[in-house]
Amino acid sequence: MAKPLQVVIITGMSGAGKTVAVQSFEDLGYFVIDNMLPNLAEKFADVIQNAAEFDKMAMVMDSRSQEFYDQILPCIQRLKSRADLQVEILFLDASDVELVSRYKETRRSHPLSRQGGVLEGIQKERTLLSDLKSQADVVIDTTELTPRNLRLRIDDYFGDGQTSSFFVEVMSFGFKYGLPLDADIVMDARFLPNPFYLPELKHLTGNDQPVQDYVMQSQLAKDFYSHLKALLKVALPGYIQEGKSSLTIAIGCTGGQHRSVTIANLLNQDLRKGGYTVNLHHRDVDKAK
Repeated sequence: MAKPLQVVIITGMSGAGKTVAVQSFEDLGYFVIDNMLPNLAEKFADVIQNAAEFDKMAMVMDSRSQEFYDQILPCIQRLKSRADLQVEILFLDASDVELVSRYKETRRSHPLSRQGGVLEGIQKERTLLSDLKSQADVVIDTTELTPRNLRLRIDDYFGDGQTSSFFVEVMSFGFKYGLPLDADIVMDARFLPNPFYLPELKHLTGNDQPVQDYVMQSQLAKDFYSHLKALLKVALPGYIQEGKSSLTIAIGCTGGQHRSVTIANLLNQDLRKGGYTVNLHHRDVDKAK
């Protein structure tokens, strides 16, 4: 018998952290659908169940359903009755005072208080969601939780202990083709000896051993790479501690074919040895020299 599809229904008070929850479940490898209409939930579960790429999904159902809200509990009951689905309900809550404060900070109106105050909308929603909360498998009060701590709490409840919630993108690039827009850390390797000016190396790349040997033969290159590793040894755990799910490290040289590729390849190897999940990408290595 096939393993049941794991389904998490994310619900709770508006402003209690559902946006952070959605991001957390995506990082855990779930297929996530926000603001799911209850009458479509079973059909979506069937679609995801037939997709080989996913074995777990999360759906947000809450008071935004408006006139469809009365269908949420019957929908969940139908989902739970199916032997091919493993369904859990996550309810996110927070105190009225904290929810009011969050709405004031964002200057958003509450979905149930179009004509009234924020507190009135919160109280209406709390009454509306009371039955759903009573049936929840997991209730998390986010009043005192930071977004990072909420992510950790969700990982504790719903993570499998194997999915890596943090990965590093290591990229080489050429400054002549522009800076990568999504880079978190950019290192400039243009001060290193350039193999481009040697006829026997010009048409090779940092993926070739002769180029790697040439770039890394100087003490300057060895010192640079040693300091770069030391920097990342301190920085990466800090990014993880702050709740960042990914980090892009971009290494650049003039054309993105020799020096940057060499350093990026070394960094990829060493980060993997350090236990990190790494994706290596040489953006400009195939462009004309």
